[in-house]
Amino acid sequence: MPKTEEQFRQMRDDMRSRILRESSLYFAKNGFGDTKISDLAKHIGIGQGTIYLYFKSKEELFEEIRKNADNTNEVKLIKALAKLPLSAAAKIERISAEVIKKLEDEEYAVKITIYTQLLLEQDSGLYKSEMYEALAGIIKKGQKEGRLVKGDPLMLADLYWGTVYLYALKKLFIKDFKMIDKSTLCHLLEG
Repeated sequence: MPKTEEQFRQMRDDMRSRILRESSLYFAKNGFGDTKISDLAKHIGIGQGTIYLYFKSKEELFEEIRKNADNTNEVKLIKALAKLPLSAAAKIERISAEVIKKLEDEEYAVKITIYTQLLLEQDSGLYKSEMYEALAGIIKKGQKEGRLVKGDPLMLADLYWGTVYLYALKKLFIKDFKMIDKSTLCHLLEG
């Protein structure tokens, strides 16, 4: 039976979504430089030409993945929490609870992994990230309150997000691992 135009459109949308989802995981594991379209196609289980039907180049495919790794929502959450009349420790606890909850989702783990890899590739360095700077602001407040560990707030934010990155990688690539819990993540910053 011939397929309708709507069915063809749905099949194309499904294939594009599959390529993006599987490519995100592959890029998260291998990085941009070590990814070849031929290897990526084998990983997905499709021909190279199929990828090129949807994306003109590896760069275009990665740019779409990069857009999906945007952290605008996380930055908004941290900035909104920073304004609440709570202790810095309570804010860190809320951020940690949200991050741990989201890490259960593989797509979020991919997003964190890709985002961190992009930060590491920037010439400006990790600390130009709004997410790091927003958390560092909360840490600095917590240090003034005497509730959070002393040290450079940006370095402590790096420790925190580095731990989140590590567990995102574990979520993606290690079977039967134990996920960090909220209290352990909070303990990284407690004084």
